Order: sequence, then C-alpha cells, then structure tokens
Amino acid sequence: MKDEYDLSKMKSGSNPYAKRLKKQITLRLQPEIIEYFKSLSDESDIPYQSLINLYLLDCVKQHRKLRMDWVTS
Repeated sequence: MKDEYDLSKMKSGSNPYAKRLKKQITLRLQPEIIEYFKSLSDESDIPYQSLINLYLLDCVKQHRKLRMDWVTS
C-alpha cells in the first residue's frame, strides 16, 4: 500500500445513492398515532419511525388517497 495517493486526476461523480437517502423533517402527530406505532414496534422489533415510513411508503406505492367527507351545515 502506498503512503500517499494522487487523487488530482480522479474523476468526481454524483453519489448513486443520494436519491435513496431519507430527508429529515418535523412532523406533528397526535399522541395516539405515536403510541399505536410504538406498540407495533414492540411487537415487530422495528423502530416506530421506520414503521411509519414503511406505512407511508406503502400508501405511495398503492396510490392510496385519503377520503375526507366534510360535514357541512
């Protein structure tokens, strides 16, 4: 192994995994939601944040839409 390497001729490229990285956000959730996923986490040994992410990812892949029926008076 060399003591030093000349990296000046090395070509730089984009990170092929950059699109897979998760983005950190702040999300306000009701306590019941957090407790629900924490209880699932205890059963499955998967962190609750990962379970929430997996659930939302499944919604995206299945093109699930939230049905909101607003009550009008």
